[in-house]
Amino acid sequence: MKLIIPMAGRGTRVRPHSHVTPKPLLSVRGKSMVERIVSLFSSVLPRPLTTGVFILGPDFGEGVREELREICSRYNMDASFKVQEVARGTAHAVHCAGDQLEGEGIVVFADTLFEMDPVPALDSDVVMWVKHVDDPRRFGVAVREGDRVVRLVEKPAEIISTEALIGIYYVKDLTRLSDEIDYLIEHNVTGHGDEYQLTDAFDRMIQADAFITTATVNAWLDCGTIPALLETTKALLDREDEPGTQAGSATNSVLIPPVYLGPGATVTNSVLGPHVSIEAGAKVSGSVLSDTILFEGASVENARLHGSLVGRSAVVAPAPAQLNVGDHAEVR
Repeated sequence: MKLIIPMAGRGTRVRPHSHVTPKPLLSVRGKSMVERIVSLFSSVLPRPLTTGVFILGPDFGEGVREELREICSRYNMDASFKVQEVARGTAHAVHCAGDQLEGEGIVVFADTLFEMDPVPALDSDVVMWVKHVDDPRRFGVAVREGDRVVRLVEKPAEIISTEALIGIYYVKDLTRLSDEIDYLIEHNVTGHGDEYQLTDAFDRMIQADAFITTATVNAWLDCGTIPALLETTKALLDREDEPGTQAGSATNSVLIPPVYLGPGATVTNSVLGPHVSIEAGAKVSGSVLSDTILFEGASVENARLHGSLVGRSAVVAPAPAQLNVGDHAEVR
């Protein structure tokens, strides 16, 4: 089974952290969003994943590919890379998978993280994962009759369903989905935003009598903005707090749980927490941090930070502030 992850977007709402690192490769409590997605589906599906298919932007370098290869290797998967030269919608992003659109697969958009129970079976032509929302007007929704999805509606003006589509789709026959996407592109059938929408391709499958059902998730965690990334990190720190399992070290310091210290992270003469994530190789000294993320290799000295993000290899010293500092920047 293939895991297809479109991730060519520029992540403009989490800048400056996506200027260098694609948003799905940003770490959330020790693991990138992509690795968390791969890990989840490796554990909950009834059949093993064999290939990760990553739809990348045209300017993503070899370092991105190597990081994705390493992730796939950890889960006994092959890695395949395709490029979306110009963003033209969700259906177009999947279309860019090209010759990988055959057999069965899971399509996952990497803007959010999920928690779900093991999937007992995948018998439908398509399974769409949904989450109940009180106000569905900001989302695409699935309209069901019994167990069967009969219609998909993008941002409905009135409440016709509270099952919001969350960007996870199992497809039994990817070739069939590819044919419907080809039809949209060849006939210039665009939807919301004047783009080619994956929901329109699934609508065509419904009209052709495909059996489409829904499944639910236990949690749906947004990572699409700076505040959402902080909130999701906070939620995962709460869920995954395991005292005594820190990979980094703290000397002459106070850690107020939950706090995560990644491999090689060092903390000296500081107070951290609650809700602080210090990624691999980052350093903190003489500082007080709460509700803050330090990405890989960052350094904070003699600072007092709350609700802040410090990018990869960035340096902050000293600063009593709330900061959003990008990769390799210096604040002194």
